[in-house]
Amino acid sequence: MFRILTAFGIGLVFGTGIMISGMANPAKVLNFFDIAGTWDPSLAFVMGGALLVTAIGYRLVFRMPHPVLANGFSLPTRKDIDLRLVGGSAVFGIGWGFSGFCPGGLVPALGLGRFEPFIAAAAILAGMAAYKLATQLTQPKQPIANSSAT
Repeated sequence: MFRILTAFGIGLVFGTGIMISGMANPAKVLNFFDIAGTWDPSLAFVMGGALLVTAIGYRLVFRMPHPVLANGFSLPTRKDIDLRLVGGSAVFGIGWGFSGFCPGGLVPALGLGRFEPFIAAAAILAGMAAYKLATQLTQPKQPIANSSAT
């Protein structure tokens, strides 16, 4: 129960920060990307603040023997930059630039009662389904073991 309440509290703080910073407003996000037009640099300060908090948090957390709510840290082991990483990042950025929603801002925006966040969420889900299908179609088939053959 403590883990659920903690997750709820963290989500509440995150969602509140997203709403206060304007990240749930696609116009604010799109104006950040419109450097030649109605550029709004305030999003850079939001990102900078997030990076600062994250950098401090990482330094503090990794001094601990283990996370507060887990037995160990789950860290990525891969360090290489491959086509999947670059392609996924590009698709993420293009989607963010077109819609004005990133997943972090999209979830709180779903509660605003507007239809745009639902369209963006549907597009994200469609992209996830397309990726899963493409992955299944391009991976080599595993041979099925025939237990009756000797």
